[in-house]
Parts: sequence; structure tokens; C-alpha cells
Amino acid sequence: MQSIKTPKTAPSTIEELMQRARGLAGLSLGDLARAANIQIPANFKTQKGWTGQLIELWLGASAGSKPEQDFPELGVELKTLPLSYSNKPLETTYVCYAPLTNNTGVNWENSNVRNKLQRVLWLPVQGEREIPPAERIVGSPVLWQPNSHQNAQLQHDWEELMDMISLGQVERIDATVGSYLQLRPKAANGSVVTEAIGEDGQIIKTRPRGFYLRKNFTQDILESAFLG
Repeated sequence: MQSIKTPKTAPSTIEELMQRARGLAGLSLGDLARAANIQIPANFKTQKGWTGQLIELWLGASAGSKPEQDFPELGVELKTLPLSYSNKPLETTYVCYAPLTNNTGVNWENSNVRNKLQRVLWLPVQGEREIPPAERIVGSPVLWQPNSHQNAQLQHDWEELMDMISLGQVERIDATVGSYLQLRPKAANGSVVTEAIGEDGQIIKTRPRGFYLRKNFTQDILESAFLG
């Protein structure tokens, strides 16, 4: 593993990206971190995004935290997916922040959610909490595009959630809204607030929100890829 070096450039083709991703399968996060001279956290309590950043480094992602795909030239978004011992997703998958104001003219076709989910490279990683980060193994990659049914349901969920936001109902949105996509608070702690539209059209302060994919949806994606 020490002889392998992280790529200096972004992949120029999807096949090159997939070759890099397949090359990580079966290796531990510790293998990858040590080869890249990156410190390995004892746990993920304060470094929740560490795994994704490490994988981005090894795949040559260029977007960073910009509101575009991780591989914009290829139109591919990268998502690591922590799995249980039974190979089921352990948590919902963050897509992007939800805009809570100034949404005039925003529709599904030009939304950041659709942009992020046009093509996704899923990289499963062992995620059970008792497995030390260094010992967690990377799985086989899955390159996914939503089929017509999935795209239609994602659009329906997004439009329902955005309608509620625009109508000043953001505080009414809970985990039951949306079949594939849901809206949840997205902030390091409850003291972080942003502006949103209130019930009477006034500006209110509320916690930032993010769009997330439900666990049952990402499980369906994996099962379709590996079980057919």
C-alpha cells in the first residue's frame, strides 16, 4: 500500500474514475490514510466528514465544498455510504443544503438536488460504530443514475418540500414528508440559525435545513446493483 500514491489530477473519464474506485475496494481506511500521510481519528464524533474527504483525495475529486458535483467535468457526485454488518445503510445520505428564501424561479430541472443526483458514485464503507475508523473496509463502487420512476418520485418529493418552504411551512416539515427525499436540520448544533419564510410571509430565524436521501432508498440502489 505504501507504494501507491494519491492521484495528482482529477480523472478524465468515468472509466478512469471507476478504475480508481475499484482499486480502493477491500482496503481499509487506515491503509489509505497511512499511504497519504493523513492522521486517522480515533472516532468520528468530531470528524464526521473524514471518510468522504479521504475517499475524495484518493479518487481525485476537484469540487470540494462547492455547490456542484464532486467530479464536475464528468457530471458525477461521490457519496460514501456507511453500512451495517448486514450491508444495510446506517444513516440517511446528505445531498445538499435546502434554500429557505429567494426561491423564485427555482424548479426541479435547475435545482441543486437534481444536479447532484444525476449520476452518483456510491462507495460503501463499513460503518458499525465499534469498528475503529482505521479498520473499516471500503466496498465495491456502484455508479448509479436514477431511472424514470426514481427521478419522478425524487421530483415529487422535492416539489412538495419546496412548496412547503415557499408557503412558510418549514417548521411543519418533519421526517414523514417525502418518500425518497426528506428535509432535516443541517448544522453543527442548535445555536446555528438562518433566515426562512414564516407562516405570515415574514422572515423568521430557523435552523438550516438539508436534503437527505432516506435509508430505504439507498438500500434499494445497492440491492439493485448487487442483486440485480
